[in-house]
Amino acid sequence: MAMRQVFLGIGSNLGNREENLKNALCRIGEEIGSILISSSVYETEPWGFDADNQFLNMVIKIETKLIPPDLLDALLEIERSMGRVRDKKQYSSRVIDIDILFYEDHVIAYHKLRIPHPYIPDRRFVLVPLIEIAPDFIHPVFHKSVKELLCSCSDNSAVRIVTDYSDDR
Repeated sequence: MAMRQVFLGIGSNLGNREENLKNALCRIGEEIGSILISSSVYETEPWGFDADNQFLNMVIKIETKLIPPDLLDALLEIERSMGRVRDKKQYSSRVIDIDILFYEDHVIAYHKLRIPHPYIPDRRFVLVPLIEIAPDFIHPVFHKSVKELLCSCSDNSAVRIVTDYSDDR
């Protein structure tokens, strides 16, 4: 099976947020595929809900053999095993959140799986780290680069760099 390049968004706002991100990166590298590049870590405001804690967010590019539904299942299992509890609210605080942003240039609508992630153009906390590692990547639905998407993004929430993992890549 061919290797596929995938962008993932990772976030945490409960517990030791930095350790949660590091653990998720280790699990992804061990269980899903090779991490090709990772953005810096950014501290961001919660999006879509109010919370006491800010999020730490980052974006990574991986290479995997998993097809999208299997990739989603594997990511959900990592979240679950790290203590993620999904409640009925769409948005809430979480130990870890791992989203499939892009699966190469594929457009997929399969049950609850939507690729590209439908809210990419609306979220600075995704676009800013994504620009760091793939500024010219073209969104397969909107046919705009990530840079262009950020320029037209109406989200004005703060996104502040806190950690550069470039030495760890």
